[in-house]
This record gives sequence, structure tokens and C-alpha cells, in this order.
Amino acid sequence: MDGYEIVPEVPGIEDYLRLRVASGLSPKTREQAEKGLPNTWFGVSVHMGSEVVGMGRIIGDGGTAFLVVDIALEPAHQGKGLGKAIMAALVQRLKAEAPEGAYVSLIADGDAKHLYAKYGFEPVMPASIGMAMWLRRA
Repeated sequence: MDGYEIVPEVPGIEDYLRLRVASGLSPKTREQAEKGLPNTWFGVSVHMGSEVVGMGRIIGDGGTAFLVVDIALEPAHQGKGLGKAIMAALVQRLKAEAPEGAYVSLIADGDAKHLYAKYGFEPVMPASIGMAMWLRRA
């Protein structure tokens, strides 16, 4: 990982908004980011010099439930082990500070499931099924 540094920090709003779009995640508004980012339980940013090129966050209640979100890398920096480094940092913090028995979940898009499996995440089907809802204003 020459030239890269994994920094334990929540990404700034501009970096967060940019990285979501660049990596193919759904775009968010500035208002959403301003409200949501301060509620991060733990986050990491991937720096290459002064530029933030990747991120990952954990949100949750700090006791019973945690959700891994916003794993994102600029396309030019993918395939270099940075996704693994992000996940390793997030899982390390969970194992060190989250209470035993806490439920940690994530939504795996496409082939990302193979990366997450390396860190102990398993499909929950058929016992459970992930569900989601997008809020829309009428």
C-alpha cells in the first residue's frame, strides 16, 4: 500500500459526497451528510498524500447493533488492497470496543460479498432476509 495511509477519521462532507458517487454508491445530499456523518460510531479515510481516496464507516447504537456502511474507493485506487485495509480497520475497532454479542451487519453489493466473508460476515438467508426502503416525499 505504498503512498496510502488509513486514518481513523470520519471523512469530510465534500470527500464523503464525492466518494459515494465516484465509487458507484447512491448519491446523498449535503443536508443528509451534515446530519448523518456526526453520528458515525467509527470511521476511516484512506489518504494518498493530502487527497482522500477511500472511506468506510460504522454506524449503530454503540451497544446492541452496528452497521458497516459507505465502503467506497475511487476507481483509480481499487484493486490495491485498500478495501481489505478499510475492512480490517473497521473490524479491528469492532472487536476491540463493541460489546460481546453485538449484532454487526452490512449489505453486500455484487462481488463485495467475497471481501466481507474474509472478515467473518456470512449470508443470513434463509433464516433472515435483508430488506430496505427508500424514503420518498410525495
